[in-house]
Amino acid sequence: MATFDPDLEVNFDLLQVGLDGHIEAIPPHVNNKPRLPLATVPVGLPPVLPTLTEKLEEFLTCPEKIPIHNLEKSQKFWPRKQCPESLYSMDVCPLQTKIVVNRHPTTGELLGFKEEFLNMTGASAANSTSLRRPPGPPSESIRGATTNYPFWPGGLEEPNMRMLKGSTESSDINFDEDLLVVPPGFSSGMQFEKKRLDSLLTGTGDMSRLNLTDILATADDIDLLDDDADDDVINVKKDQHEDRETDQKKQEKVTPALENIDHIVKLDSRSELAEENAAAASSGKDEWAIMLDSTTPIKDFYKRIPDMAHKWDFELDVFQKQAILCLENHQNVFVAAHTSAGKTAVAEYAIALSMKHMTKTIYTSPIKALSNQKYRDFKETFKEVGLITGDVQISPEASCLIMTTEILRSMLYNGSDVIRDLEWVIFDEVHYINDAERGVVWEEVLIMLPKHVKLVLLSATVPNTREFASWIGRTKQKPVHVVSTQKRPVPLEHFLYTGNSAKTSNELFLILDAKKNFVVAGYNKALNAKQERASKSSQSYGAKGTRGGNPTRNMWLSLIEMLRKKEKLPAVAFIFSRKRIDETSQQLHNVDLLTSTERSEVHVFFHKCVAKLKGSDRDLPQVKQMQELLKRGLGVHHSGVLPLLKEVVEMLFHRGLVKVLFATETFAMGVNMPARLVIFDSIRKHDGKELRDLLPSEYIQMAGRAGRRGLDVTGTVIILCKGDVPEMADLHKIMLGKPTLLQSQFRLTYSMILNLMRVEQIRVEDSADACCCCCCCSAVAAAAALLLLLLLLAVAAAAAC
Repeated sequence: MATFDPDLEVNFDLLQVGLDGHIEAIPPHVNNKPRLPLATVPVGLPPVLPTLTEKLEEFLTCPEKIPIHNLEKSQKFWPRKQCPESLYSMDVCPLQTKIVVNRHPTTGELLGFKEEFLNMTGASAANSTSLRRPPGPPSESIRGATTNYPFWPGGLEEPNMRMLKGSTESSDINFDEDLLVVPPGFSSGMQFEKKRLDSLLTGTGDMSRLNLTDILATADDIDLLDDDADDDVINVKKDQHEDRETDQKKQEKVTPALENIDHIVKLDSRSELAEENAAAASSGKDEWAIMLDSTTPIKDFYKRIPDMAHKWDFELDVFQKQAILCLENHQNVFVAAHTSAGKTAVAEYAIALSMKHMTKTIYTSPIKALSNQKYRDFKETFKEVGLITGDVQISPEASCLIMTTEILRSMLYNGSDVIRDLEWVIFDEVHYINDAERGVVWEEVLIMLPKHVKLVLLSATVPNTREFASWIGRTKQKPVHVVSTQKRPVPLEHFLYTGNSAKTSNELFLILDAKKNFVVAGYNKALNAKQERASKSSQSYGAKGTRGGNPTRNMWLSLIEMLRKKEKLPAVAFIFSRKRIDETSQQLHNVDLLTSTERSEVHVFFHKCVAKLKGSDRDLPQVKQMQELLKRGLGVHHSGVLPLLKEVVEMLFHRGLVKVLFATETFAMGVNMPARLVIFDSIRKHDGKELRDLLPSEYIQMAGRAGRRGLDVTGTVIILCKGDVPEMADLHKIMLGKPTLLQSQFRLTYSMILNLMRVEQIRVEDSADACCCCCCCSAVAAAAALLLLLLLLAVAAAAAC
């Protein structure tokens, strides 16, 4: 290695030329010669000094004069250390063939040997999508690496060597058969018929009259590849009548080309697909979705499974037994059951079955709160349980891994070796696929899973379970067994609350009974109570016998006092605003719902959890406020709360030490923490675009938290009437309306396209085709996705050229 020598520095002087500030570099002053002045007259000095141009020309013509060629000053060598041991071993090429024994199929007699070629020679995670490729380094076994290829998705046709060889060979384009004449999603397109020039000259009218309709109609019919046509000809018509006749003739002559474009993308309309699904349902020939009857008891259940992988202390329901039978038969299963019906038992059996088989199970959830809760629950039942999120990573080598769906998508794209041993993937709250922002993640994961992985889909009740299961089965080329429940294990009763003081705290009116009958009389009583109080207030210029101050605070105080007297706690209050949650919890500073023993237990548990924080973080205002709320039996749960404090609130609520929990709707997303009662602060929320009423699926999801199975006969749901009583039609719609259909939210993203384009064998069109085949994806969305896909592919191809 050469070192820097200070003798090689180039010295120079600056010479001022003229008086305008122009500076030139000249050779340095020599000691034995007198120095010339560096400041010149306005016209400059005569050319007696050597210039840089001359010096540069000298170096270019005689390079050996450059100082760097002085080896004594510019080069230094270090003696090499001899290591003859490095010559003792060398890397050999991998074997291309193997010797196979040829035996008689009946007797097993040795008949000879034969040599076979190995297809996976040289395969690695960086160049192969096969499960038989060698595993990567241990550091990449969990998360994988961005340079790895994903494993081949199940349901897609695997490429063979002949296909790969044929794709690399160049072939001539047949301009008569290979060109598309109808764009995807359009009913007609451009015609490439060969026409003679004289066939286009159909009229000789006044050339000064140009018909725009005729120009647009005939422009696509001119054969641009015809050698006989030298000039473009515009067909001119005389009047509008002849134009209409010509247009009709053209429409009759045009033959739709390439009618079936299923190899690009399926654009089945919603009505046509609904008719097909109805026909399949009536005939019972839907091969991808198999509906199971959950009303007929299974009498020979324990005979069919004598040695169960996991047992419970209670008797299983019919739908749970049917799902477990599907798991034992290694079949995909879709469980659509009501809230608190017992879907977790199906997930637990899948985990136990994988531990019995010495394989792995991945449990995915939409939010971190559900992942944390499932980790705590499964840790009590099973020993080998791990948690992988963006923040923490606990026991990643465990047999059961709990993570969010985004983490699983990253592992699939990065070719994680965990996928090799994966037997089950449990999708909890799969109806979250309707989410406009994150729903596409569920579709990507479902498509990218290899074929050896089986699915357990857990969802709330949705009306189109057959359609959704049929799409999954068609995508993975494996049937999906659908199990559903008919009713809730704990029925719900819905009430309107209009009280705002101790005297009116009993104004609780039933509007929907446990049999889902809308009680009009109860609604009229609530309306009359609200109107009577308003009339008294207007007559007396102030309500008599009511507390002054904030009316919202008075309503909450009277409601909580009434619930405590009737022993209806614990309760979850859903408020669709973080700001209003904090304000409401701070207004109830006089409420104390805990006994001295419970307060002491909360104090010890809270300090034990907060001790994990740093010294300065323990004194944060939010920590102090949360401590004061929890000591009085109140809790707050929303996205603005620190993750540690949210986990503390969840654990205390699970123990029954949080009597009233103020939370946003994310708390209802699958968190298995049922309460005796659910309170709605309002039935309207702001979804980021507008203020709207709750959807039936949103209301059912949150109201489903009411009613603890085995403890409560019925669950109670209360809607506060802080202003006017909601309209009867709105209440009927959100309580008895049909849940939202499962709809595809697929959209092409740059990350998805780049991840798939890393693998030459996987076409982006195939993944888009699988997503857009979803039974609920509209034709417009599919066409838009395809156009974007073709545009990006064209840009990528142009960049590659």
